[in-house]
Amino acid sequence: MPQERKTALITGASGGIGYELAKLFAHDHHDLVLVARNADTLARFADELQRQFGVKVVPVPLDLSETSAPQALFDQLQRERVRVDFLVNNAGYGKFGEFPAVALEDSLGQIEVNITALTALTRLFVPGMIERRFGRIMNVASTAGFQPGPLMAVYYATKAYVISFSEALANELRGTGVTVTCFCPGATDTGFASRAGNDKTRLFKQLGAMDVKTVARDGYRGFMKGKTLVISGFRNWLVAESVRFAPRKVVTAISRWVTEEPK
Repeated sequence: MPQERKTALITGASGGIGYELAKLFAHDHHDLVLVARNADTLARFADELQRQFGVKVVPVPLDLSETSAPQALFDQLQRERVRVDFLVNNAGYGKFGEFPAVALEDSLGQIEVNITALTALTRLFVPGMIERRFGRIMNVASTAGFQPGPLMAVYYATKAYVISFSEALANELRGTGVTVTCFCPGATDTGFASRAGNDKTRLFKQLGAMDVKTVARDGYRGFMKGKTLVISGFRNWLVAESVRFAPRKVVTAISRWVTEEPK
């Protein structure tokens, strides 16, 4: 008997890490539900994956900064009888600048997408996974979540939440057949930095960004193995570990230096 095909739901799937993760799932013959704001880009990508890999791909254009979006997505998939086996909460964004200079809409929007939507989607889909005694959840955080981030204070704080939430949930779900993986990329060569406005900082200009395909592959492999925490790249792992032992003021000062634009 052929193995039953599974379905992965990926948010933020129209570019960057989400786009590469979708290709990895499709390559392994998993069906896909892809969520992003840009309907045209999403439709083209869905068509590309269906033709290349012969999998079923459902594109769902949706703005996860809208509070009602997670429930609307869940309800739609329930009506269409789409069972989600793999949930990848990848959607997220950041905004560069000192906190008082960043528009309130942008600060609250980061919280809505990076925290609220991620939490809501996890809460909506995890009961079904527990009932079936199978499921995998990937919450995409960042190495930014291991320290405070002056000049991107809200973004760094949202990623700290994702790490803490994911590790706690992974512990709660032991023995249920459901795993939770917190994936922490470092600086990665995607469109994120230009949208956030920090593409000219030392982090990207002097320290360098990792290749997006390599990063996605690291995350995918760890996810499929059911690892709780996956950090892509040895240098990123070393930085994440080292901040545990350094004085907090020193960590914050270094974080600011990295996030500043060189003079």
